[in-house]
Amino acid sequence: MIISRDWQEVSVLECILSGLHIDVDVESELERAWIRLKKSKVDALIVDCDTDGTRDFLRKLRTTSLGPAPVVIASGSPRNGNGLRGTGATFVVEKPVSVERAVHTLSAARNLILNERLRYYREDLDLPAWVVRDSGQKMRARVVNISKGGTKIVSRQPLAFSEAIQLKFSLPKVRASIQAAGQVAWADSQGNAGIRFLQIEPQLQKRLQLWVEQRFFQTRTII
Repeated sequence: MIISRDWQEVSVLECILSGLHIDVDVESELERAWIRLKKSKVDALIVDCDTDGTRDFLRKLRTTSLGPAPVVIASGSPRNGNGLRGTGATFVVEKPVSVERAVHTLSAARNLILNERLRYYREDLDLPAWVVRDSGQKMRARVVNISKGGTKIVSRQPLAFSEAIQLKFSLPKVRASIQAAGQVAWADSQGNAGIRFLQIEPQLQKRLQLWVEQRFFQTRTII
């Protein structure tokens, strides 16, 4: 979301964001912007700090819980340069907006947002797997979702919280089997368990990460 009354700045930023495949909404009034923030998730805010009230707005944003905090990009005239860096914003864009600098800044913000999204992204699956417990017991299980850092499985026998296991399964269109040392992060009496990956061979880790990222981009519009 862009919060600004400077329509020349807005026009330039909208053009750049469109080129980066980032959807954007524009709001000229801080009060209306705050209402929209409370009602819907916003990944990033570009706030024109030349507008009266923006410092209080950003202070309220830092101290109020609205869910995952959006990436904040502060914009403003050069006379506010040092002040912009004191707003707590992750990135700063000075006016007049330089296309080259803005592209660099907004691309960095985009990557930060995507990394955060991928950190929590789960791909739903239904795959056969093998679980080996510390005791040596081997049992069948199903992988029902997966992220870069872990998976949810359903096993025939309940696992114990914090139990160490070995997990083996194959991802669609990935030739090598994924073998991981993991730890049970949570479990219930029905055999459902969340597994946190502790160790995966580096090459397999890269394949898993690439597969998850590809699935993410295939099923979603970027930001």
